[in-house]
Amino acid sequence: MTEIKDKSIQLFLEELASHEATPGGGSAAAVMGATAAALTSMVCNLTIGKPKYSAVESDMKVLLAKSEVLREKFTAMIKADVEGFNQVMLAYGLPKESREDKERRTAAIQAALKEATEVPLACAIASAEVISLSQEAAEKGNTNVITDAGVSVVSAHAALKSSALNVYINVGSIRDKRYGAEKLAELEKILVKAEVSVDSIYESVKHQLL
Repeated sequence: MTEIKDKSIQLFLEELASHEATPGGGSAAAVMGATAAALTSMVCNLTIGKPKYSAVESDMKVLLAKSEVLREKFTAMIKADVEGFNQVMLAYGLPKESREDKERRTAAIQAALKEATEVPLACAIASAEVISLSQEAAEKGNTNVITDAGVSVVSAHAALKSSALNVYINVGSIRDKRYGAEKLAELEKILVKAEVSVDSIYESVKHQLL
């Protein structure tokens, strides 16, 4: 079966719009994150080699390497989100006739929900990293493509907020309250820091355009 990442955008969108549960919002969030990372890479590639930006060339090369690593991470998350959801559905489909069945089913569901929580949380973490990278791209990159750095930060922010929603829905069904509280606390720190950064970067880019 062809992986989502190897399909055309049109086919992916058709599958996203279909009556099937996957791909869904989690995969869409990963695509947003990958798009954000790719745009940061674009700014780097259109800055490197330009005499006008020779002073920051080494910085942009480092930035490019980081953004490409993140793009690969996001791409892998597209499939991982689908697999996580499928595991949850398989667990819910387990037999529940006897008490032993019910206990096994409950344990499987809870384990699958935890696994399914880790993917969007990882996506949120990576999204915050792209936000940070896009800030450097906006500050040091080729001013002719500064809007692309701005679109990068907005896309990364969308990926972050979308991922957060998927963390919330999974944590809401997890009985291990300590685990849930830890994941939500980690997510909240990321969100609070990112909100300040996103507004600042966006306004900085906007200011340079007007």
